[in-house]
Amino acid sequence: MLIRTKRDWELPESAATPESVYINRRALMAGAGAIAGGLALGGAARAADAPVGAPAGAPVAAPARNPAYTLDRPVTPEAAATSYNNFYEFGTSKDVVTAAQKMPLRPWTLRIDGMVEKPLTLGVDDLLKAMPVEERLYRHRCVEAWAMAVPWMGFPLAKLVAFAKPLSSATYVELQTFGRDTYAAPGLRQPFYPWPYVEGLTMAEATNDLAFISTGLYGKPLQGQNGAPLRLTLPWKYGFKSVKSIVRISFTDKKPKTFWALLNADEYGFWANVNPAVPHPRWSQAHERLLGSNESVPTQIFNGYGAQVAGLYKGLEKEALFM
Repeated sequence: MLIRTKRDWELPESAATPESVYINRRALMAGAGAIAGGLALGGAARAADAPVGAPAGAPVAAPARNPAYTLDRPVTPEAAATSYNNFYEFGTSKDVVTAAQKMPLRPWTLRIDGMVEKPLTLGVDDLLKAMPVEERLYRHRCVEAWAMAVPWMGFPLAKLVAFAKPLSSATYVELQTFGRDTYAAPGLRQPFYPWPYVEGLTMAEATNDLAFISTGLYGKPLQGQNGAPLRLTLPWKYGFKSVKSIVRISFTDKKPKTFWALLNADEYGFWANVNPAVPHPRWSQAHERLLGSNESVPTQIFNGYGAQVAGLYKGLEKEALFM
């Protein structure tokens, strides 16, 4: 007999929010209130009148939901999750929808290089044909102390790592957002930011079951402001680790020099694991504000995914794991 241990994030199937709740736009809009004013790092929050449409010509078939991933809270209204976004390539306010949706999403290529058997460049649609796309319900926690819970579509990062065939000597994965050579987004004109946006993971983190490459949201193709067409999703880390609009994945034996750590390592470190007991230098991380309802709820260590990821950090207790 198979005995299965209940994971931190799981609820009984009867308690999980049904798919019809979040894909019914009318019901979503009825329940979506105005989002309150911004936090220390952000502009004003607001909910759009309706979720912005998917990219023209993009596939619309929604994959099956993976039942292993459920939530302890309602799914965030689609209008809130698609209109309150951090994406500095398009601007420093939360209202980047218009600017982000001007960026063409096809053609889009991904470069895989570094310590791999054979570097390659392939189109995003060719990649998607090779990946087992599914839907997962994940919590998302921003370092700015707001949070959402959304249904991501995509595939495990571990599958992409296996596809890339890294050398055994590779110990880190570096992921890069587009630069001006891909699209001249307005925010890229700011010279004081260390463009392009780069994030990194250890190989152990990248191959953990929770690490996910997102290609869709709410049963639809991912939109520009949410990181289309390929976005990293790491539910146990602060959101700035979830690099968007990925154009390059490199394998290396050196810790990547990441965007926010280069700007201010005292506030935004390499590890960036969620911990309510470790405050940001300018605000508490003990609670989080839920998009769509403005409810304040206690934050959980590793955002509630500790049983699945805490073991990744054994022996690293002297590192700034929660910054």
